[in-house]
Amino acid sequence: MPKKTEFLYLSESNVIDAGVLDTKRNVEIAEEVFTLLSKGDYLMGGSNHNSHGLGVSFPQRSPFPNMPVAGPDRRFVAMPAYLGGRFDVCGNKWYGSNAENKEKGLPRSILTLMLNDKETGEPLSLMSANLISACRTGAIPAVATKYLANPDAEVCAVIGCGPINKFCYQSIVSQAPNIKKAIFYNRTVEKAQQLADWSAEFLGIKGIVSTSLEETLRESDIVTIAASRAKPLYLKNEWIKKGSIILFSGPANADRAFWETNKIIYDHVKLHENYVAEAETSVDKQAYYDGVIGGPIYKLIDEGKIEPLIRSTSIGDVILKEKEGRTNKNEKIIFVACGMAVFDVALGYDIYQKALEKGIGTNLLLWDTPYMVK
Repeated sequence: MPKKTEFLYLSESNVIDAGVLDTKRNVEIAEEVFTLLSKGDYLMGGSNHNSHGLGVSFPQRSPFPNMPVAGPDRRFVAMPAYLGGRFDVCGNKWYGSNAENKEKGLPRSILTLMLNDKETGEPLSLMSANLISACRTGAIPAVATKYLANPDAEVCAVIGCGPINKFCYQSIVSQAPNIKKAIFYNRTVEKAQQLADWSAEFLGIKGIVSTSLEETLRESDIVTIAASRAKPLYLKNEWIKKGSIILFSGPANADRAFWETNKIIYDHVKLHENYVAEAETSVDKQAYYDGVIGGPIYKLIDEGKIEPLIRSTSIGDVILKEKEGRTNKNEKIIFVACGMAVFDVALGYDIYQKALEKGIGTNLLLWDTPYMVK
């Protein structure tokens, strides 16, 4: 018998009302997803089920007047995934990105998330996903902080003071109860000062602005990096404080000693293996490496300078106590996160369930009776 199909639409305000800004809950969900990744109860795109996503990039020139051409951060990307455990759902995050959006009063990236029934493919919910993506991005380094940072960490550095690192910082300090001071470093001092003022007012953590990356790193126990790609950061190992953790949610480069002498733990090793596999089949392997967060590491692995990915550690393995995390107080740890659709699906599913409980959102009709089965 033909089936009527409806799905729930959630606007950004609906997503907020359903609890997307609940930092503690978001970190708990991210931790749960990490365990499912290490257990293997998930699928993402690509033949090996570990692709970040499939993107459309634009040419430098085109004979077609309406075809978009390349520009800063201009692309479309689809990020499909299935996530098991209690989620047991399929979904796809879809986004378009263009740095010029800011001139139109829009975010750089505009994102939506669709959840689908794993058996029938029917849509369950279509929702605004900018906040979902930002909140899950922030929650990921917070999980690493919980398991890898020294518990007596007192100083947190925020390198890059845009909206994503604001979410990272807020989530990180929720897992570091002894933080007493935050240092904000940004290309423009004004944005750093804004975030420092916000930290003092809303988190009760003293915030100061720094114009020296070296001084910032020398003082900090926890460092969160999510800075602009327009002017890449460069770190030196001698600047890094003993016992600190450096959390990469955005790109940066460093001297060889930084990568070669410190422990590296990944969000999910198989994702990084897929990045390397994609680089191998790309037109320009080194250019591909230059475009991804883990690129500097992959280059050194290729040179045999640091441990290969196959012998590396994912944070999920640390949570499940299958591999070691921090082994001593003075150890310097690098945590590298590149973003995975499973986290969007997990948080989106949680938001969807909360919306159903609270009667939030708008039911939309797909069909009363599908035409193709009449």
